[in-house]
Amino acid sequence: RKIKESDDETIFFLRTDKEVTKYIHREEGQKTKTKEDALNFIRKIRKEIEDDRSVSWGITIKGRPDIIGSICLWNFSKDYKIGEVGYDLHPKFQKKGFMNEALSRIIEFGFTDLDLDRIDAFTNRENQSSIKLLERNGLHFNSDRKDEEDPSNSIFEIENPKRSKNYRVGNNG
Repeated sequence: RKIKESDDETIFFLRTDKEVTKYIHREEGQKTKTKEDALNFIRKIRKEIEDDRSVSWGITIKGRPDIIGSICLWNFSKDYKIGEVGYDLHPKFQKKGFMNEALSRIIEFGFTDLDLDRIDAFTNRENQSSIKLLERNGLHFNSDRKDEEDPSNSIFEIENPKRSKNYRVGNNG
């Protein structure tokens, strides 16, 4: 669902918890230090959605209103054919399939609704849980690409199966 200002406590937790942010390096100006920072981040997300610069969702458990994490497509290329996926999840809900379901759905949305050619994911090379999640969802490590802003990251990517040389109408990929 859409992330709302009333989600500020959860967003604050997700952006400050040592376990959640263990592999995330943020510049000083991008760090969340207060609940007001969390509210400003939510407002920033909403503005980016309005400006077609990102698509973000809060992850919920079916039938429960509170978010347990978030997932987004952002950092689109100028021609809007490549997007980057980003996600976070409360530690008590990790390794239970929630993020796998969310990532699967956002990949489908990116290729079907946004007609992206490729989706990228940047993850710390030591974050084995994230790497396994990405690989389970068809993203492949690209050893030819380097993250200039964070050399500890590995870059994974998945091509739109409709763009694949082997894609045929009626073929599910």
